[in-house]
Amino acid sequence: MEQFSNDPLQGLADGAIDDAQDRNAARDSLFLMAELRVGTTATTVRVRNLSAGGLMAEYQQGLEAGTEVEFDLRGVGAVRGRVAWSAAGRIGIAFERQIDPMLARKPIGTGAKPKMVVPPTYTPRT
Repeated sequence: MEQFSNDPLQGLADGAIDDAQDRNAARDSLFLMAELRVGTTATTVRVRNLSAGGLMAEYQQGLEAGTEVEFDLRGVGAVRGRVAWSAAGRIGIAFERQIDPMLARKPIGTGAKPKMVVPPTYTPRT
């Protein structure tokens, strides 16, 4: 009987990130909106988990394994990668380079809190 791997990254081109093949790498479960670009087409997707070597996102159209993509991740910026797998309205992406996934978790906005506006007090004339 033949043995088949459950590893969706098996069979990726040798040029893909080696670390992405480690399916036991720590993943950060989250709910993050990001822009996905495939060629000249851009769309917003929900990222469900993120690691240094890749991500899983909801994408109903699906994409063929090996398709080159680019994600614009909040706090991280533009990251290129390839589709490792696509099934049931979700896609797995192997990044070309490692990222720090905690950057995507940082709060939006780093400015100071707005000053509280106190309305002026008026005393009536008598």
